[in-house]
Amino acid sequence: MKTYSPQKLAFYLGLSLTFLTILFVIAFSLLDFSLWIYLVLILFYFAIIYSLIVYIMREYVDHRIEPIYKIIRKIPVEGKKIKKRGDQVDLVSTARQEVEEWAKNQTQEITRLKDLERYRKDFVGNVSHELKTPIFNIQGYILTLLEGGIDDPKVNKLYLKRTEKSIDRMISIVEDLESITKLESGELKLKYEIFDLVKLVDDVIEMEQMMAAERKIQLLFDRPEKPVKVHADKKRIMEVMTNLVVNGIKYGQRKGFVKVSFYDLKHNLMIEVADNGLGIDSKHLPRIFERFYRADKSRSREQGGTGLGLSIVKHIIEAHEQTINVKSAVDEGTTFTFTLEKAK
Repeated sequence: MKTYSPQKLAFYLGLSLTFLTILFVIAFSLLDFSLWIYLVLILFYFAIIYSLIVYIMREYVDHRIEPIYKIIRKIPVEGKKIKKRGDQVDLVSTARQEVEEWAKNQTQEITRLKDLERYRKDFVGNVSHELKTPIFNIQGYILTLLEGGIDDPKVNKLYLKRTEKSIDRMISIVEDLESITKLESGELKLKYEIFDLVKLVDDVIEMEQMMAAERKIQLLFDRPEKPVKVHADKKRIMEVMTNLVVNGIKYGQRKGFVKVSFYDLKHNLMIEVADNGLGIDSKHLPRIFERFYRADKSRSREQGGTGLGLSIVKHIIEAHEQTINVKSAVDEGTTFTFTLEKAK
């Protein structure tokens, strides 16, 4: 059955009813039946009219709704039709609900795609900016040397060292981006082992003690009396702890502190790295783990780093199928917490 417009449908329905009515009027006028036969004919007439209306309405509604169902449900089999129901009101109601749900999902998908596009633009802009700085520095140093600075012993060695420093920064950015890409794609496989997390934290604090002393920041460790064994990739967790402790030192208050604590969660261990530094405004917290995102761009670049540390931390923890969270308040400090699986 073709799909008709409402006007055509009304025309054909009216024509059919008129034709049937004329037939029954003629039959009643020409034939002499008893009362019971007249009643039976009237009931028969009603049944025909009812069946005709139901048939036409069902076919009309089905043909209108079926394309919507095919789009929403993405029915791949040609000729597959929706199940016909006797209750057309229920069919229309169900179709409406599914269309509304589909529209809602599409709106959410569009929003997500817009967010991804914004993230992509921000990422490309940040990468170009982070690479542009060392490249321009190198260009400036090389031009100075070519224009005669290479013959000056006081200048050539200094500028060559600065060039090396800018090159090292570029290498760090590229290596960090490569690490994140491998973690995201699953190409970088974690090497699980059982190790003492207390010893690992001791090593991190010892390595960063000099930087902390320069900024007059205390490195504190709420050290358990016994070893705490975890099941994780030791090298990657060392990278996580180093990033978080160094982050606390760089953005901490002078004469402040960075404190590491452990909390037992039965099957998991929660690690907390807290400082009483400048803190982060709440509007920046949702994006703090994004690549190159800096809450305070000017101060962040003064402190050095690639701007990828927290992003790497997040990817490493998630690769362990664990979670990491951050809470912070301006002028009160920042606290990072993440979980690791305890060794069995």
